[in-house]
Amino acid sequence: MAQSDNQADLRLIALVGQRDRDAFRELYGKYQTRLTRFLFNVVRQPQIVEEVLDDTMMVVWERASSFKGESKLSTWMFAIAYRKAVKALRRYDEPVEDHDRDGRISTAAGPEEEYELSRLRRLLKTAMAELSPDHRAVVDLTYFHELGYREIAEILNCPVDTVKTRMFYARRHLRRCLEGELPDWI
Repeated sequence: MAQSDNQADLRLIALVGQRDRDAFRELYGKYQTRLTRFLFNVVRQPQIVEEVLDDTMMVVWERASSFKGESKLSTWMFAIAYRKAVKALRRYDEPVEDHDRDGRISTAAGPEEEYELSRLRRLLKTAMAELSPDHRAVVDLTYFHELGYREIAEILNCPVDTVKTRMFYARRHLRRCLEGELPDWI
């Protein structure tokens, strides 16, 4: 994150701490897409992502004045989102997986490249779904949000070595699942 983005975040959270609704709307708009994507990749249940996002932003609203700037605001918010996601997963039953869905023939016709890309996405999605929420969170934060292990450790509230271990096992699992499909993927 650029220095000016960090300063803008600090300004926004300070205003939110003073109950400035416009600043909260701006902060929400800035982080909604990133947090939604992260939460979806952690919980893998679209029906609860919005609820967890709302819970996360409610905590940001209620505790904005407690943010001391010891980490980046995004790290603080992702940590809240992660904890809310883990709690939500404990409350909800696992959905029944449709094992036949990948075997069904698509009615949409498209170019060969689009088909191949779709197939690779499906393989990756299936492989990611087999990971635990902790492992998915590490992979998601690393590859899709480009965060370093230290920031991820702060978000997940665990030691950096735990993050590294989770990444090691997640990569090993993904390599095994994607073997021969994506030679240079991971």
